Amino acid sequence: MFVGHYSVAFAARTEKNKIPLWVLFVAVQFLDYIWATLVLLGIEKLRVIKDFTAGSMLDSYFHPYSHSLITAIAWSVLAALVYKPLCSWLGYTYTKSAALIVGVAVFSHWILDLIAHPRDLPIYDNTWKVGFGLWNYRAPEFALEIALLAGGIILYLTRNLMPASRKVAAIVFGVGLTIIQIGDTYVPREALTDKATAMGVWIFYTLFVVIGFFLEKMGRRRQTNPS
Repeated sequence: MFVGHYSVAFAARTEKNKIPLWVLFVAVQFLDYIWATLVLLGIEKLRVIKDFTAGSMLDSYFHPYSHSLITAIAWSVLAALVYKPLCSWLGYTYTKSAALIVGVAVFSHWILDLIAHPRDLPIYDNTWKVGFGLWNYRAPEFALEIALLAGGIILYLTRNLMPASRKVAAIVFGVGLTIIQIGDTYVPREALTDKATAMGVWIFYTLFVVIGFFLEKMGRRRQTNPS
């Protein structure tokens, strides 16, 4: 699962909880941030194999610290707890329900990976591996990713007050993510090294976080200062 993860971030953002979109972007990919870091450090193991599955070249054969069920729950709880000091540091509004939503957003990554991944997600340590394997079926997996993303963006647009410019930007960003997913799923390419793949995760995911940050800045000045 790739861009489908962002559907949860878009869907979870409401005027009521006021969780910044960029925070939710980090949350839904938090497990992969940990995974990429541990791969770069040589602690978790990845093989990048062309045609490993129809929809992905990633053979994450050892990632118990980022993607086991037990550690996913632990990281989700940690994220929920860290959200309060984060709000205090950045001056954001904090509510317990928002912290819970952030924790659920983190855990959503494991649930969506469970659908897409082959049997490489351990329940505990590196044992009892599960995965429904939708990556083995390129078209259905791609369709699910895009359907989730579109649904999340629609909820974001309908549940939040925003100027027309931000609505257009959100749609354009969604189209951009769709194009990226098309390339990731259908465009033939040579396999990168494990380290290069992990670094790419850091670069692209952080780029999306920056886009999410500036997306919600659009039109804000005009709204607060009509003159």
